[in-house]
Amino acid sequence: MLRRLKLDLQRNYQAYLMALPSIILIFIFCYIPMYGILIAFEDYRPQQGVLGSEWVGLQNFADFFQSPHALKVVRNTVFISLYGLLVNFPCPIILALMLNEVRSRAFKRTVQTISYMPYFISNVVICGMLKSFLAYDGAFNALIGLFGIEPQSFLSSPALFPSVIVFSDLWQAIGWNSIIYIAALTGIDPNLYEAARIDGCGRLRQIWHITLPGIVPTMTVLLILSVGGLLSANSDKILLLYSPLTYETGDVIGTFIYRQGLQGGDYSYSTAVGLFQTVINFFLVVFANWFSSKTTETSLW
Repeated sequence: MLRRLKLDLQRNYQAYLMALPSIILIFIFCYIPMYGILIAFEDYRPQQGVLGSEWVGLQNFADFFQSPHALKVVRNTVFISLYGLLVNFPCPIILALMLNEVRSRAFKRTVQTISYMPYFISNVVICGMLKSFLAYDGAFNALIGLFGIEPQSFLSSPALFPSVIVFSDLWQAIGWNSIIYIAALTGIDPNLYEAARIDGCGRLRQIWHITLPGIVPTMTVLLILSVGGLLSANSDKILLLYSPLTYETGDVIGTFIYRQGLQGGDYSYSTAVGLFQTVINFFLVVFANWFSSKTTETSLW
C-alpha cells in the first residue's frame, strides 16, 4: 500500500502540488474549526472559551425539540426544499433538452446567455430587485393587473412567500444548472440518433429512448446531492426577503439559527440546531446514495 502510494506521488507530483493549496485551505477552514461543535454540548460562554465552558450534554438538543419553534421551522424547511426540488430539478433538464434540439447556433447562444446572467448577480442585488418587482405597486403587480388580477402583497403574504423563494431560485439558476446537462448531452454517441432515425423514430422518441437514458447518471448524481440539502433550503435569500409577517411559512432552520445565535447570542443552542441539521442532511445523502446504487447502479461512492 505504502509502496503504491509512493510510486503514485512520484509519477503525479505535479498534480499533487497543484492540489496542495486547496487541501491546505480546506484543512484550515473546514477541518480545524470542527472542534467548535463541542459548543453544542456546552453552556458556552465566550469569556470561558470552548474548553472552559460548562458541559451540559444533550440539553441544548432537548431544548430545541421541546420548543414550540422546532416543528414549525423543520416543517417550513422541508416544505420549501421539497417544493424547490420538484420545481428546480426538472426545469434545467427540460431547458437543456430544448436547447439540444435547437439548430440555430445564434439563437441557442442567445438563450443560454440570457438564462445564465441572473446566476452571476449577487443574492443581495437579486433580493433588492425582487422587492422592487414584487412590491404592491411594482412591475409584477402592474403586469398581472392587465389580466384583471388584483395586486398581491407577495413578500408579506405567508401563503405566497414559499413560491417567491422557489421561483426566484428557478429564475436565478435554471440556465447555470442546465450547463451540466448540456455537457452530458454532448457525450451521447450521434450514431445512436442516426440509427434511430433509420428505424423511423421521431424527435420525441429519440429523446425518450436515447437522450434521457444518456443523462440519467448525471441526473441521479445531482438528485442525490439535492436530497442531501433537504434541510438547508435557501437560507440566505430567505433571510434577505422574509419578515415577521412571513415567519409562519418562511422561517427555516437556517434563519432560526441566525436569529438565535447571532442576534440572540445563544451560541450553544444555535450550534446544536445547526449540528442537528447537518447530521440529518448527512444521513439523507447516505440513504439517497444507497437507494440509488440499488435501483440505478449509479452512486457517488
